[in-house]
Amino acid sequence: MEPENKLIKDRLNKLNEIKSWDVNPYPFKYDKKNSSKEINEKHSELGKEEYSTEIYSIAGRIMTLRNMGKAAFFNLRDQEGDIQIYIRKDDVKESYKIFKKCDLGDFVGVKGKIFRTKMGELTLHAEEFVLLTKSLRPLPEKFHGLKDIELRYRKRYLDLITNLSSREVFVNRSKIISSIRDFLNERGFLEVETPTLHPLYGGASARPFITHHNELDMDLYLRISPELYLKRLIVGGFEKVYDLNKNFRNEGIDTTHNPEFTMMEIYEAYADYNDMMTLMETLYEYVALKVFGTTKFEFKGQMIDVKAPWDRITMKDAIEKFVHIDVDKMSVDELRTFCKDNNIEMDKKETWGNYVVVIYEELCEDKFINPTFVLDHPKESTPLCKTHRDDDRLIERFEPMCMGMELGNAYSELNDPILQRKLLEDQDRLRLDGDDEANPIDEDFIESIEQGMPPTGGLGIGIDRMVMLMSGQESIRDVILFPTMKTQVTKLD
Repeated sequence: MEPENKLIKDRLNKLNEIKSWDVNPYPFKYDKKNSSKEINEKHSELGKEEYSTEIYSIAGRIMTLRNMGKAAFFNLRDQEGDIQIYIRKDDVKESYKIFKKCDLGDFVGVKGKIFRTKMGELTLHAEEFVLLTKSLRPLPEKFHGLKDIELRYRKRYLDLITNLSSREVFVNRSKIISSIRDFLNERGFLEVETPTLHPLYGGASARPFITHHNELDMDLYLRISPELYLKRLIVGGFEKVYDLNKNFRNEGIDTTHNPEFTMMEIYEAYADYNDMMTLMETLYEYVALKVFGTTKFEFKGQMIDVKAPWDRITMKDAIEKFVHIDVDKMSVDELRTFCKDNNIEMDKKETWGNYVVVIYEELCEDKFINPTFVLDHPKESTPLCKTHRDDDRLIERFEPMCMGMELGNAYSELNDPILQRKLLEDQDRLRLDGDDEANPIDEDFIESIEQGMPPTGGLGIGIDRMVMLMSGQESIRDVILFPTMKTQVTKLD
């Protein structure tokens, strides 16, 4: 018999024995009034062998266990952390025989007073003991933390049980998202919900996931971006809106990409991309200070500072700084030769703008350590942005960069319906020619801005990457509770 199966069988035997005593090993509830964190903080000054006067009621998992015959010590873990429990047969009477059938991973409830042992450990002295859940499977890695990275992602519940540091990341993620909402709500932005299922996909260069609605007998697409719906709301009269939700893109998986990810898009009427830069850097600083009390974080061994203002550099100047060429003075032929000489592949139409983008992406993106806005991209990079007011080869777009990662994307939004139609028709032709990231034309969206859309600034922020930076996690899978993974196939003997 496999070792794990033997342990499971042993636990089942204990479960049946407990049931034979007419004890319910899975009671309906427990009156948990206190937490480990509360107790540890309240009694941090308690002296050795000194007792509190209050009775505490706590519940959680048994994580370590040290039996001594008629007494035992065990560590109990709740949502906030750990606390040591001392239990003695003379104190809990008949409940002690139930305790003796407990294993690591079982949920228990304990009531008693707090004292500090001779060794200085803050401990709850049990006066009442209740088994709340009998666990049938042993904890992994001899209960000292789950080390297998693949298993941590695939069975996140085991990771959360055994690794308090993982719990902290996801608690902080929740606080970050709450703080983002606080920041925007305080500034008059309205949180809205846009559809997840789209009849047409758009708003980003990405391959969609396709599904089918049986009743309507039509294909639908999981949202790659809420952009076109949020702009309809600006047309409708809302002036400040945001949607913080899931996007889905049928793309590769790596340390910064997951097919399902959390994105926030913000649109503000009468604003432009300069306003969006100020909004983003101010938001980052606000969240950092509110959740962590600092704007400085360590990421991949580097210290970064998200305090506003962030550096700003144009894409052309970034290329000149890092690659030492002036793309303004280079023809398409010269750019093609440069790319061939540097083994840079071009998989799009050969234009000046597309060559500028690919040179920047290949040779510059990974050079940015502290947060930096990279401004003024070539017009080929998106059909949804205003032409730059000073250079018609460019658009008023920026990408915030940090530690080689894109943290978001922003535009002075295109609101000229005639130009918008032309650019989206160009995109549709690219799609029909085989570009699987180009978008189909959305006639209803064009009709909406024909109704009139005011000047608007738009900003998209990758929430997962924000959490990565602020929690020092180098993989996106460490900040998503259930990252997308290939299904394991169980082979039958």
